[in-house]
Amino acid sequence: MGKHDFVTIADLSKEKIMYLIEMAQEFEKYPNRELLKGKVVATLFFEPSTRTRLSFETAANRLGAKVIGFSDAKASSVTKGETLKDTILMVSNYADIIAMRHYIEGAAQYASEVSPQPIINAGDGAHMHPSQCLLDLYSIYKTQGTLDNLNIYLIGDLKYGRTVHSLITAMRHFNPTFHFIAPKELAMPTEYKIYCKEHGIKYQEHTAFNDKVIADADILYMTRVQKERFSDLMEYEHVKNVYILKNEMLHAAKPNMRILHPLPRVNEIAYDVDDNPHAYYIQQAQNGLYAREAIFCYCLGITLEDIKQDKTIIH
Repeated sequence: MGKHDFVTIADLSKEKIMYLIEMAQEFEKYPNRELLKGKVVATLFFEPSTRTRLSFETAANRLGAKVIGFSDAKASSVTKGETLKDTILMVSNYADIIAMRHYIEGAAQYASEVSPQPIINAGDGAHMHPSQCLLDLYSIYKTQGTLDNLNIYLIGDLKYGRTVHSLITAMRHFNPTFHFIAPKELAMPTEYKIYCKEHGIKYQEHTAFNDKVIADADILYMTRVQKERFSDLMEYEHVKNVYILKNEMLHAAKPNMRILHPLPRVNEIAYDVDDNPHAYYIQQAQNGLYAREAIFCYCLGITLEDIKQDKTIIH
């Protein structure tokens, strides 16, 4: 298998998604290995991040790679006017693979076109977040035993939420029924509703959020209203607390239902939900480590068979 970019999940086949999930399962069994010993991973974060950056860096470290990069564009030559192209070309001289987060939609795609090294999109504006999507798919698969025929409820910021946009494109292979729950200001963009229709994905739209509406959910995917995406702070103040998941709303939930959230949360999930057996967002974040180990190996041409036969496991 050759080297690959991981810029979007939209072009991955059903077989490739399941292949990556199987890779993640192998890494969950044994996360500490030396498959990337001698490799250098660059993490370029032009936008703030905690979980994504740390889990990429942890994944690299647990696979034996060295990590370089920055967590704040202010600490890079971008502040001197260096273009994204030049930054990518320079870092490509030093690293074997680049994980990049950028505030401009399409930046990762552009980087992949100019970089001689594989590019992983760690989030580009409100567009895509494919590594989060893979860990979401892995979390859904682990908790439901399948990805097929599920009722998936997406709640909150569906306009700017790149994680839900990625999830829609990835789930097209698995016959989901989506329920979009959002205030009209943050409704699912028309382009994604058209995408659903073009790919035969069933969906319903709601503005109400209560125990009856969510009673049939297999997955409840909560999202943060993203203050940083609003140009009008008055609009943000109007919608920020519209949907808050509270413990008493879960009494009618299906036994298999699990609550996901890409994190960070602000106040859209009450803290008393954390101890509810339906809560899964902390474990979901942990699954990010295994998913990102899989992505590194996939991008660097390490196969599932290589991982299964790996003799570098560190117990």
